[in-house]
Amino acid sequence: QVQLVESGGELVRAGGSLRLSCAASGHTFRSYSMGWFRQAPGKEREFVVAINWSGGSTYYADSVKGRFTISRDNAKNTVYLQMNSLKPEDTALYYCAAKYGGYSHYESRYDYWGQGTQVTVSS
Repeated sequence: QVQLVESGGELVRAGGSLRLSCAASGHTFRSYSMGWFRQAPGKEREFVVAINWSGGSTYYADSVKGRFTISRDNAKNTVYLQMNSLKPEDTALYYCAAKYGGYSHYESRYDYWGQGTQVTVSS
């Protein structure tokens, strides 16, 4: 069982940076791939990025590639999302998700979800 809590979302100006954190409970974190998804008002939830259990492989959505970076610290049971060069269209509720085994960009494959943290990018 994994419980996830996101943090770090806030209001930021376009071009700025934020780092989101997702803290996971338990010692089983090491067995899970992790992903970040986001949902803007009036839009469907979309995939952002995923990272495998070791942190050695990543998979980014085209919309954030080159600007966002995912990483994980298994000793701290935490996954991070570094967001640079933020744009107003990045405004969304960001969700952390955990999936046992290999990573995926499909929302339905993930087993556990956090409550979300709000990121708002102003012009």
